[in-house]
Amino acid sequence: MAPLIELNHVRHAYATASGPVPVLDGLDLSVNEGGFCAVVGPSGCGKSTLTRLIAGLLIPDAGEVFLHGDRVRGPRSTVGMAFQNPVLLEWRTILQNVLLPLEIVPGALKGAAAIDRARSLLSLVGLEGFEDKRPSELSGGMRQRASLCRALVHQPEVLILDEPFGALDAFTREDLWQTMHEVKEKEPFTGILITHDLRESLFLGDQVVVLSGRPAHTQFVLDNTRSHRPTLDDLYTPEAAERLAILRHQIEIAQGRIPQEATT
Repeated sequence: MAPLIELNHVRHAYATASGPVPVLDGLDLSVNEGGFCAVVGPSGCGKSTLTRLIAGLLIPDAGEVFLHGDRVRGPRSTVGMAFQNPVLLEWRTILQNVLLPLEIVPGALKGAAAIDRARSLLSLVGLEGFEDKRPSELSGGMRQRASLCRALVHQPEVLILDEPFGALDAFTREDLWQTMHEVKEKEPFTGILITHDLRESLFLGDQVVVLSGRPAHTQFVLDNTRSHRPTLDDLYTPEAAERLAILRHQIEIAQGRIPQEATT
């Protein structure tokens, strides 16, 4: 299967009053069409910068970003994004919030077709019957489900999730992990997940990429392909424990707690 997302030797720095601050340095990443890549790394290593480069919200200082072989040179309507804060508009109902991208994206569904699409997604994530509620009338987990629907409503080819479950309690988070797999089976997108939760990365990602400390490069890639949809019980198997130990070890290297030479 051909890569849909490719980053080749990407470098990026932010300008500050005291000079440029390098964030990414020679980063390489490849995600196959239909794949789901989880990205982990130390705080401040540039994970969110990576998502903005893929979405075309930033242009790298050096290197190239490609979607379907086309170089990314600006914002792409074929990318959907969901963040830790759902940022739903209180003056709009949940259905109206989900419909918002269809009011903006050129060529998107309109009228009854748009409403049917939004209602179908809300039903898929368990929000049927809540279409006319306001965001303040929903729990945090329900608002995040609505945010996911809004990110998917225009049928993006790439879905970027930037720590969307980080602010939720453990039970709600695990419930949404399972919902994500249900959504992935019905919605044809290629996913990028930014997370600090190693269990989350293993449960959702078919590959897990560990970024080094800043300025970040691709330090390690774990192949996490599976033959079946995972259950929460799969996180407590010997194989899962071994993979978690590998990822924790790589994070300690990225944090500078363990010398790179100690692993060779």
